[in-house]
Amino acid sequence: MLEIDQLTFRYPGGDTEFSFEMSIQAGEIVGLVGPSGAGKSTLFDLIAGFLDPASGDIRLNGASILARPPEERPVSILFQADNVFDHLSAGANVALGLGGRARADDRRVIEALGRMDLPGLASRRADRLSGGQKQRVALARTLLRNRPILLLDEPFTGLDPQTVIPIRDLIARLVRENGWHAIIVSHQAEDVAALAAKTYRIEGGRTVAA
Repeated sequence: MLEIDQLTFRYPGGDTEFSFEMSIQAGEIVGLVGPSGAGKSTLFDLIAGFLDPASGDIRLNGASILARPPEERPVSILFQADNVFDHLSAGANVALGLGGRARADDRRVIEALGRMDLPGLASRRADRLSGGQKQRVALARTLLRNRPILLLDEPFTGLDPQTVIPIRDLIARLVRENGWHAIIVSHQAEDVAALAAKTYRIEGGRTVAA
């Protein structure tokens, strides 16, 4: 279980004290909704270790992860923008999810691109991809990391409806099969409804059950 326990944070000079509370079972996806600026990205940054909370805890299977630096946290995160390196090929971008010296032609990379309906594009530079293709490359890399905590910020940006549905199904299956703890942020209500077992809304800096 992933537990966000009375986690608080305030930006220097800010008026809002954020207070987050939620729990996620292994193999479960929860939705996180709220207007722009509500604190959704703040919560993701706290979980990933990019921000330090004032109080509270983040526990995975009963053990706190707060003392771990970002690079050692069991987290895969897809940001809303700037997700690929344009000077690298699609395959090289995806291979970054494997770490180490994984190559763009690694079997796992090729399979990940195939699952995103991007066969044959491993060698194409990212600056020659469409916006929707770049998003799928970034999503393939994120899922390939296979970390226990999966954070998805607007994962379907730029994708047409026919593409979104099979990718939603893929995410749901991988989360279930791997026992990941996933949070999805999306302004598309149908995406949250299709994936999330439960949903939290951020109101006044606090998480409440939606």
